[in-house]
Amino acid sequence: MSSRSNVVDFIHRPNYITIMKRLQAYKFELKLSRGQKRILKGFAGSCRYVYNKSLALQKERYEKSEKKLNYAGLCKQLTAWRHDLKLDWLSRTPSQALQQSLKDLERAYENFFKKRSEFPRFKKKGRQDAFRLPQGFKLDQINSRVFLPKLGWLCYRNSRKVEGKLCNVTISQSCDKWFASFQTEREVIEPVHPSTTAIGVDVGIAQFATLSDGHIFHPVHSFQSRQSSLIKWQRRLSKKKKFSKNWKKAVFQVSRVHRKIAHVRQDYLHKITHTISKNHAMVCVEDLQIKNMSQSASGTLARPGKQVKAKSGLNKAILDQGWYEFRRQLEYKQRWRGGMVIAVSPHYTSQKCSECNYIDSGNRLTQSEFKCINCKYENHADIVAAINILRAGHAQLACGEMVRLDHSMNQEPTEVTQAKVA
Repeated sequence: MSSRSNVVDFIHRPNYITIMKRLQAYKFELKLSRGQKRILKGFAGSCRYVYNKSLALQKERYEKSEKKLNYAGLCKQLTAWRHDLKLDWLSRTPSQALQQSLKDLERAYENFFKKRSEFPRFKKKGRQDAFRLPQGFKLDQINSRVFLPKLGWLCYRNSRKVEGKLCNVTISQSCDKWFASFQTEREVIEPVHPSTTAIGVDVGIAQFATLSDGHIFHPVHSFQSRQSSLIKWQRRLSKKKKFSKNWKKAVFQVSRVHRKIAHVRQDYLHKITHTISKNHAMVCVEDLQIKNMSQSASGTLARPGKQVKAKSGLNKAILDQGWYEFRRQLEYKQRWRGGMVIAVSPHYTSQKCSECNYIDSGNRLTQSEFKCINCKYENHADIVAAINILRAGHAQLACGEMVRLDHSMNQEPTEVTQAKVA
């Protein structure tokens, strides 16, 4: 006889709550006077000067087979520049902002050697003027103002509450406006997506995004609808004397049109990705190589390209839709809601019949018509492709393959820790 009693032992296992670290940025428009704008331009110009001068020194070392960036040496060089009588105007800029320019150069070299980007280039005045401060700034949300060192308090348009611990602030210029972007960090409980449905998404030119349930998102054509206005101001710009007052006015109008194009595209993408990520826990997309698809077909003098004009129009349409930004927004919004994004192979998704799985190029009659040669199944071609994408996503998930959320993005991975509940 066993000495143990005939009693079932229930082992209590403690519950665990998964905590994830969430990095989020809040961007606000600054309300500045002319004098404050002039000071911010000076800060951005000093950071640009330090970046370009350091890049020139590093290029000389690179030619001497010194490939590794000497960050410590550049920091000492920066201190010498700030005490130089000819460069004493650098001392008017916060030292933290100048050091962050060297950090940006170091990161650019690291990306180049890891084959994530091209060799660092010199920065030009008026293009992406910005500087970053990791410390020394303050945020007063109650009074809608931010404190910057060597400048003081600045008012901003407070449209939402900033949550989390402040990491840094980036001051950037867009056309005639200045913006402050606060990067925050906070720990949140890993969410569980409220929906249990899955969807396949097929992106295209004629229809921006087609879902496997039949819903279609039409393209907004942000660049195409404002191309005539852009051409008009670019022609006026070409006839002006460079750096004259009229030339600066024309440059302002061109940048204003570009800003409007970018804002309309960004707003439309945010609305679409919000709708998709809110209603579906799993989103399946094609693993498209946007950079390769939008490359120029002009070729060289020895080997000229074919159908260059048609390929140029296709490239312009792809970039106007914003396919890469669409996928990037889907990935981080699904990560924040507890969902997932699965990237599947795009091969034969538009030629495969969703009923009998017969693959043939003749199945797709036109851009929108699909009729299977084998089973005579008819449907919209984009809907058939979206259904095939969804099935491929289910198959990939069932096989246990890793779901790639950070595909081809230079972002820090989300750190996940476990906190025991007493």
